Amino acid sequence: MKKLAVIYHSAHGHTAHIAQQVAEGALGVADTEVHIVKAEELTRRPEQLLEYDGFLFGSPTYLGGVSGTFKTFMDSTGGLWRSQQLKGKLAAGFTVSSLPAGDKQSTLVSLFTFCMQHGMLWVGNPILPEQHRGVPYDEAANRLGSWSGLMAQAGHSAPADAFVPGDVKTARMFGRNFAETALRIANELKN
Repeated sequence: MKKLAVIYHSAHGHTAHIAQQVAEGALGVADTEVHIVKAEELTRRPEQLLEYDGFLFGSPTYLGGVSGTFKTFMDSTGGLWRSQQLKGKLAAGFTVSSLPAGDKQSTLVSLFTFCMQHGMLWVGNPILPEQHRGVPYDEAANRLGSWSGLMAQAGHSAPADAFVPGDVKTARMFGRNFAETALRIANELKN
């Protein structure tokens, strides 16, 4: 059984909605336990991260990076960094912004760098953009073409669940891929 955490911050509900979709995708994989955790809850007790085998980190993109709340969580893990207690754990990242680009890549790079400093193993986004196979753009998986992590777009001031079907589908596929990767690595280590 792999114990995974979807750790996120969401000010307006958009990133929370995508976090739920990521978790649902991961839950579809046998022998996987998934917990959805707000980043601000871990800031006070970052040692709770040690309970998990892998992390899917999510933050909205604010001014080209993670939110202040998520950055505070990242900073709270300094003690774990000094002792490299998260080394070897799997990690991936996702982000939401209101524009198609919205500097989401710099948010994913921030998450990636955070994970690399902790010695974690990054799982990217292997989902091929489906619009190249004729799927309508709004229904296509990985329509925004991100390989380093999951990107989703929510219209400015839109309801928290107002995502195009392709972004919801991508989030579920992304979570499933992460959980399958965690199990595959665990099985290979057993052999």
